[in-house]
Amino acid sequence: MKQWCSLAVGMAVFLAGSGITAAQNYPVKPVRILIGLSAGGATDVITRVVAQRLSETWGQSAIVENRPGATGMIAGEFVAKAAPDGYTLMVGFQSGLAVAPALYGKAPYDTLKDFAPITLMGSTPLLMVVHPSFPVRTFSEFAAYAKKSAGVLTYGSGGIGSTPHMTGELLNTLLGVRMNHVPYKGEGPAIADTLGGQIPIMFGNLPVALPHAKSGKLRALANTSANRSPLMPDIPTIEESGFKGFSIATWYGLLAPAGTQSDIVSRIQRDAAQVMNQSQTRERLVSMGVDISANTPEAFAAFLRAEIPRYAKVIRDAKIKAE
Repeated sequence: MKQWCSLAVGMAVFLAGSGITAAQNYPVKPVRILIGLSAGGATDVITRVVAQRLSETWGQSAIVENRPGATGMIAGEFVAKAAPDGYTLMVGFQSGLAVAPALYGKAPYDTLKDFAPITLMGSTPLLMVVHPSFPVRTFSEFAAYAKKSAGVLTYGSGGIGSTPHMTGELLNTLLGVRMNHVPYKGEGPAIADTLGGQIPIMFGNLPVALPHAKSGKLRALANTSANRSPLMPDIPTIEESGFKGFSIATWYGLLAPAGTQSDIVSRIQRDAAQVMNQSQTRERLVSMGVDISANTPEAFAAFLRAEIPRYAKVIRDAKIKAE
């Protein structure tokens, strides 16, 4: 019995020591980072900026791989089932992690059980923009106008379940109105029709909508996040317009498969936070409209626990169905 106990203690010490060594030596080979979106979008570009810096820090390639489809669930399923060794990661976003499971009724993974949160990388505000012919100039004016025109107004977004779509539905609830949603296959077609006057209102991610607002081709009424954007500081938030507690933005975070060693998760988080806060990287991300977070795994996990029921309620209250 004494020999067995000594062996067990020795094995525990060995495994603990091996874990520390694994984290210290990580990574010893290339790391894959999957995204459930096509190349070229804001999340893809942000991920590639961070991946390049991680490659330099690690001395190993951080390879970004796009696996679009099913609102990010194809990439999510692959990562959830991958070996929990730290060499297959994912940059997930709220449409795939918080919206899709509620929208489709069933997902091939459980966001809270099948992933190890590493860090909430950041978020991008949305701009509420309207065609210049639309007869309001502020969000307060819009709120009054919408209540008089309930059921008549339409707004566009990049697709069902997207953050802009969820923003419109949250506003419907907040204002007690019923704006009709027009989903597009991406933000490009939606912004084109808003520019052309085919739809009067759009909620667009800042990198997409900002250039048109600055040029005067569209009128920006409000920023949907908690704080004004330094890229357009004269545009107030919806909360500033008198609607307390309203805040929504497109967010993206780094995750690993559940069961990934905590020391490795912590190592990746520290390295990701370090590269994102390097002056050159920070300037690049901020210029793209990113509000950098780079928080701890525990803080990201708490964030996910709050976001999932939040979006489930929006979908349930608005009776949104996947198409």
